[in-house]
Parts: sequence; structure tokens; C-alpha cells
Amino acid sequence: QDYYGRELQKSEDLKTNVCVTSARPLPQVVRDALECIHDEVVARYYGCGLVIPECLASCRILDLGSGSGRDCYLLSQLVGEQGHVTGIDMTKGQVEVAKKHIAYHMDKFGYQKPNVEFLQGYMEKLSDAGLADESYDIVISNCVINLAPDKRAVLREAYRVLKSGGEMYFSDIYASQRLSKTVRKHRVLWGECLAGALYWRDLYSIAEEVGFSPPCLVTANPITIGDKELESIIGNCRFVSATFRLFKVPRSSLSGPGQVIYNGGIVGHERELVFDANFTFKEGEVVDVDAEMAAILRSSRFAEEFLIRAGGASTAAPQGWCC
Repeated sequence: QDYYGRELQKSEDLKTNVCVTSARPLPQVVRDALECIHDEVVARYYGCGLVIPECLASCRILDLGSGSGRDCYLLSQLVGEQGHVTGIDMTKGQVEVAKKHIAYHMDKFGYQKPNVEFLQGYMEKLSDAGLADESYDIVISNCVINLAPDKRAVLREAYRVLKSGGEMYFSDIYASQRLSKTVRKHRVLWGECLAGALYWRDLYSIAEEVGFSPPCLVTANPITIGDKELESIIGNCRFVSATFRLFKVPRSSLSGPGQVIYNGGIVGHERELVFDANFTFKEGEVVDVDAEMAAILRSSRFAEEFLIRAGGASTAAPQGWCC
């Protein structure tokens, strides 16, 4: 709270490049939406790249660690006036910045009433903020789960508030090994998203334990620290900024591999949908998918965007190779 509330006043105050790592190219609709966001909201934003999934019309979205609200105001435009975006952050100053600009953005977007709200609270304890079971279609998070000491509690709470078939789509920092106590206790390294980074293999075990489908890697980018003193403390550990998607798949949807055809109906992704590092769906093309992907597409908000039929490949896509 102190680091993000008082010590950092703008993104240029960050001591490493970790929290500004770029992701894949942005669709035009997202770039246009970014242009409409207030300058102060953008200046006080410390996330890594953008965490914007596809197929968002009328969705209810929760942003964990929403900070100054940039991603929430971006998503506000993509879900439309019938959708809703909730941002929750532990830092009072950041929440105040986000709340201050609600009226500005609703007027800018031409909305009759706000479709965003901002809460101060902890992502490990969403119930304390009044967030009910199965109340969101999507949970997003941009480079903040590493700041939570209890990652298992964060994923457990995200799973609880997601509807059946819902998705957790999040970017975070991962380490090539479990970190030493010296690194984990370093104040600047923690604030800069490194000391709290999860060993990447642990993400898979925690996700399975909580009940999510196996993590689908979307993108992964190596991180260079750019600070000699901090690099000497870290030693030979390596870090990546990676985006994963996890789904709350009902057991009734698991039935075996299948073949799917994308109908091209998602705005900004009409020709092809790059779902993750293993699956790219082109409009009208038949794609064999494993049982997990068939279940994800069948049970999620993507169901109406695909023709899904039984059969196809029985081999699972490789997992974990990214790191």
C-alpha cells in the first residue's frame, strides 16, 4: 500500500521494466478505447501491458488489483452499457483516483448511468467486499497476484465469484525457481513484482487444487531487470511476464475431444481468434481440439461463437513449455 500509494506517483517512478512489459498487438477497437481514458488514470497505472480477453459484450467483469482504473474504463467500453465492471484494490489512493473520474468517463462513453464501480479491499478476501458467489463472467488481473502473499486464496476467491463456465484471464510474473527468503523480504523487489513471483510450476498445481481447468498459456515474454544492484540480489533466477487463462468448467461438459469451427462473430477478431499459444481458430476452418478445450468452448461465453461436434484429436496440447 505504501509503495503504490505514496512512493510511486507515476509509471516513470518504477525502478525496473517488469510492470510495463508489453503483450501481443492490440486490436483497433482496444486502441480506440484507450484513447478515451483520462490522462491521470493512465499516468497512475502500473500494470504490465494490457489484460483484455475477447467476446466481452454485456459481460460482468471483476478486475483484481484495479489500481487507478485504466483497465476497468477500457473494459467499460467493450462490455457496453448493459455490461458491468467492478474494480477492487487495496490501496486507498489508487481507488480514489479511479472513483474521481467515473462521471468523466460515463459522459465520454455516452452512458446514461455508470457501468463501473470501484471498491477498496483485498483480492484474497472478496467476500469482505460483498462479492457474491457466481456473480461474474470474467475475472481479470494485471500483474498484481504476485503482490499477494497467499496466491492460493486469490485463485480460490476468483473461482468462487465466477459463474459456471466463467474465466480468469490474468497477466503476472513467474520465476524459474522458488525464490530465497532474502529475495522475498526485499522491499523494492516486492513492490516491483519480482519478490512475490510464483514459481511457474506452482501455478498448475494451485489451479488444479482450486478446481480450474489446466492453465492455457496466451503469451510469455522474458523480463530484463535493468538494475545492476537488483540483479545481483536475484542471482541466477529468471523471470517471465505471462498471460494465462483459467476456466471454471462444469464436470458435465467434459466428454472427450471434438472438432470446432469458429464462426467469426467476435468483434475485433472476425478473421481469426488467437485463443492461446496452442490454439488459433480461423473463421470457417475445422480444428481438432482435445477434451479440455472442447469442454472450455462448450461451457463458456464462447459457446455461441463456435460450431462444436464430437470426435477429432485425442492428444492433449503440451503444457508448461513456455517457461
